Amino acid sequence: MKFIDGKERNYANMQVNPCKMCMPMGGAQALKGIRNAMTIIHGSQGCSTYIRRHMAAHYNEPVDIASSSLSEEGTVYGGSKNLKLGIRNLVDMYEPEIVGVLTSCLAETIGDDIDRIVKEVRESGDFEGVDIIPIATPGYGGSQSEGYFKALQSILHYYARGRQDTLFEEEMGGHINIIISNATCEDVRAVKDMVKAFGVEAIVFPDISDALDAPYTPDFKKLSAEGTGREDIKRMFSANATIELGDLADSRYSPAAYLEDSFDIPAYRMPLPIGIHNTDRFVESLSSILNKPIPENLEMDRGRLIDGMIDAHKHSAMGRVAVFGDPDLVFAMSGFLAENGAKVHVAATGSINKRFRTRMDSLLARYGYEGIIMQDSDFETIRDRVIEQDVNLMLGSSDGKFIEEKDGIDLLRVGFPVHDHIGAQRKLYMGYKGSLWLLDSIANKLLDMKHNGYRERMYDTYYPKEVLYG
Repeated sequence: MKFIDGKERNYANMQVNPCKMCMPMGGAQALKGIRNAMTIIHGSQGCSTYIRRHMAAHYNEPVDIASSSLSEEGTVYGGSKNLKLGIRNLVDMYEPEIVGVLTSCLAETIGDDIDRIVKEVRESGDFEGVDIIPIATPGYGGSQSEGYFKALQSILHYYARGRQDTLFEEEMGGHINIIISNATCEDVRAVKDMVKAFGVEAIVFPDISDALDAPYTPDFKKLSAEGTGREDIKRMFSANATIELGDLADSRYSPAAYLEDSFDIPAYRMPLPIGIHNTDRFVESLSSILNKPIPENLEMDRGRLIDGMIDAHKHSAMGRVAVFGDPDLVFAMSGFLAENGAKVHVAATGSINKRFRTRMDSLLARYGYEGIIMQDSDFETIRDRVIEQDVNLMLGSSDGKFIEEKDGIDLLRVGFPVHDHIGAQRKLYMGYKGSLWLLDSIANKLLDMKHNGYRERMYDTYYPKEVLYG
């Protein structure tokens, strides 16, 4: 096993096309799964434009994100005035129930105190009925993964102030919380259906399933009426349990850990349900928590996945794969590949995550693979390792397309962002059905490689050029 971190990146110890995005990106993604919520980024206008562009291209939906538009004057003298005016304009235009105030590198560097600024906005009395929530997301403080969980935890902290409200007393128990990361809209729908099969209500936090994959309507709405509502969020404090899908985040960022530590709600943190092992763990946890047998339709789906694994194993075993992206997604995808016989040669993330390194090391050792584990990485270094390891298939975001174009190594686009294909929001990777679709896609990619080049390889082996041409 070989481990590579950012210090081995290149001669200048600088990143060339980093394998990550910034914390505000993750925070904005989380807020898009909250009903009637609007995001404002305290920073330069380019920050919100960058995030809007990636999200709109990935989800193929209109994405509005406001900005405090800090200029040179605000950078020198502080951006309080800009942020207050930005919040006022946002509320007047969009009429949201929730406003998430994210910070950027610039706002954090100049030291603007958004907690104080937001408190002053609330105390002005002009925003009755609007929950304005400050969320510190300095771009240099982590990747989009940390920003995503930080936003969710900040929302829970905000609503925990009303823990003694009668709402909590009236609606104790009878439901569970599902916190999910790195999911497509179709993944979220699949997870909800799996819970529904047990006959129980789940509060999915956040719920992007219809908010970022909405059906066509003749009337344009500025804010989505779909997603997790604030009354749903308040009910999370009285749930029977919380299942957090994606468990590599540090516990200080984990919403499930916070609910358990502060409100004694049992937390079940586990990998994303991709592949038979991880999906079994999710389904078995539901069965145990709810004290109910596993529904027949899930047993049938599991059987079809096993049948598909038998069908595909001789093809998937040809895979020499590189996986890159968010830590939770890379870990789950790597486990899925390994259980289907594909060899994980490179597992890379741009985040710095000790749990990722430890868990990936254990996973590859269990299957006897001598892969390379990379964190705090960039695509220049990933490309070097992909070529060095003779990889024949990559799984990751569209940022890997340059390796595909330059070196002819096929890329199966998974994760975020996918900005050069359409339909990323409708892909299904999670659960038994999603795992089967993913397995078919990988096996077919490998079969195409085999069929497309076999004549050239045959001629090179049996009919060398000197025999054909003298």
